Amino acid sequence: MSGQRDPRTGLAIAGLLLLWASAFAGIRAGMRLTPAGLPGADGYGPGELALLRFGTASVVLALYALAHRMPLPDWRDLPHIALAGFLGISVYHVTLNFGELTVQSGAASMLISAGPVFTAILSALVLRERLTATGWLGILVAFGGVILIAMSGGKGLHFPPGALLILLSAASAAVFSILSKQALRRQEPLAFTCYSIWVGTLPLLFFLPGLVRQTQTASPAATLAVVYLGIFPAAIAYLLWNLALNRMPASVLSSFLYLSPVIASGIAWVWLGEVPTFLTVLGGTIAIAGVVLVQTRGQHPAAA
Repeated sequence: MSGQRDPRTGLAIAGLLLLWASAFAGIRAGMRLTPAGLPGADGYGPGELALLRFGTASVVLALYALAHRMPLPDWRDLPHIALAGFLGISVYHVTLNFGELTVQSGAASMLISAGPVFTAILSALVLRERLTATGWLGILVAFGGVILIAMSGGKGLHFPPGALLILLSAASAAVFSILSKQALRRQEPLAFTCYSIWVGTLPLLFFLPGLVRQTQTASPAATLAVVYLGIFPAAIAYLLWNLALNRMPASVLSSFLYLSPVIASGIAWVWLGEVPTFLTVLGGTIAIAGVVLVQTRGQHPAAA
């Protein structure tokens, strides 16, 4: 597909990976997690954080839409947009935030990395996107690299009941990718990004009373972290994702997500001084090799 060779698509992918990788640190800063893994008294709860994050994203996108007089969507597309927003914004972020309260970060990163596998399977069944045997091998290799990164913390992998929430978030992200790919055949990426985020933010208003209370006690650093999440890893990153998804198969684009733990480890090294272990470096190298396999030999010639 020509979009894969377009430098703008490459820049969009690089940007969204960097922003989404930085979200892990932003979420921890917004919740002000205690050593026990619970939100601090001067931070935001999982649901309240999601509401403030996507409330901020909604306002930013609304200002842009008003300035450019973005047209209303076709009423026939509304059910599609509503389902995509509910799964990709409401379900994904609430289940992920609550799941990470009880699941170790390494185990969470491994579980959420099941998303590209789910996406590849659904892409083959629903979108008729076909990966070669080498492409499937690349996905498995990249997944194996993420497992090594997850184990690099030295505490092994522990899966409490909250792990089911992480798996639910991975599955909802996969369905969101498929729905988005279908919607982008008829809608512009910017319009779909705006409407899906707006619709996905509405169910989060359930957490509004808690957000009002927590805003009064949250530290300025926690609030700024969540506002950052809303502007950059939410509004801008989702737009970049839809721009790239409009130009390449969902199964191929989702394989790039295996690079997120690699980039997140690099950010933690620079930002937090967390020096990566040998397993982290090895796992990152393997994950990169798997993604390269998918990108170079993952598609059938006819599909490419």
